[in-house]
Amino acid sequence: MNHYTYFIILLATVIFPFVYSFEGKRIAFYTKWKYLFPSLMVTAALFVVWDYYFTKWGVWGFNPQYITGVKLLNLPVEEVLFFITIPFSCIFIYEAVGYYFPGPIMPNHSVKLALALSCLFVIVAACNLDKLYTAAAFGCAAFLLLMHSMLYYNKFLGKFFLMYLFHLVPFFIVNGFLTYLPVVIYNDTQNMGIRLGSIPLEDSVYSLSLLLINVTIYEALKATYHYKIKYHA
Repeated sequence: MNHYTYFIILLATVIFPFVYSFEGKRIAFYTKWKYLFPSLMVTAALFVVWDYYFTKWGVWGFNPQYITGVKLLNLPVEEVLFFITIPFSCIFIYEAVGYYFPGPIMPNHSVKLALALSCLFVIVAACNLDKLYTAAAFGCAAFLLLMHSMLYYNKFLGKFFLMYLFHLVPFFIVNGFLTYLPVVIYNDTQNMGIRLGSIPLEDSVYSLSLLLINVTIYEALKATYHYKIKYHA
């Protein structure tokens, strides 16, 4: 069973959102898959490249005791699936936030929060240029927050930040297992050594980037689809 540990963790993470995707009276998440899966594929491709090089450079590695040994692009297949299953579950949370909080969320403060976080992240990255994971995670998150703010201003940021807040509950559970066992082994010379329980602080910022790219593409595809329906029906 140990060799299926990572896979079982991913399955447990995605099973509830997948099953409730077909609940049609409220969120009806399955109707949005046509926007979701392209965003998952594009973002997963970017993060697989990131993961490939960080594994190659020894920023992190994987405990063979908890993975099946099946590899894709020299990464455990479970790690590749991580970039699909985790965002899938979190975009489900994002849509649930939109359903239960249909009005604007932090319309006057979301961009200010994004800019403040960007400034903080740039400072952290600049102060840790000798630590590859820290510099990359915080630097990328700062860039993505700025880019999203330029593209959408405050249209989706409030909803995103609330989703991110809610996602921290499963984040601490899933990443807690992955880092406590550990399934994923970190080279602490490449991060700040600050842990949230057993989780490197950088993981929370890495997660922000992973989810923000997905949300940005997801919303762009929804807008494009609705534009075509409206003007080319």
